[in-house]
Amino acid sequence: MNDWLGRTAPDVETIERMARAAVDELPPQFRAPAREVMIRVEEFPPEELLDEMNIESPFELTGLYDGIPLTQKSVMDVVDRPDMIWLFRRPILDEWAERGDVTLGQLVAHIMVHELAHHFGWTDEQIARIDRWWE
Repeated sequence: MNDWLGRTAPDVETIERMARAAVDELPPQFRAPAREVMIRVEEFPPEELLDEMNIESPFELTGLYDGIPLTQKSVMDVVDRPDMIWLFRRPILDEWAERGDVTLGQLVAHIMVHELAHHFGWTDEQIARIDRWWE
């Protein structure tokens, strides 16, 4: 119980390190292309994004892929911004505390795999092979 005395909640840099570690654990054929996706960690999703997605509570969104999936990219595309995965620290911490049965690293990895699935165009079966939690 005393292990938590003097400790603070993981900051955005810690969450980002966990996300990068999750990328490093991907099957070899996905690691390099996944490393090209930017990772950005913020406290909460922006209000405009929540409004656009019709989400009432900022705690409902833990992550978001923003980009053009590889299955839809063309050499003719004009790239106006890099592919990015947004992670939202406070909603992630809230879900972690609410679950109470997974490590924070496991939860961040799960969110990363889910968001990378949008980037790679993975099917549910492909996701389940990478993230056993998905089953």
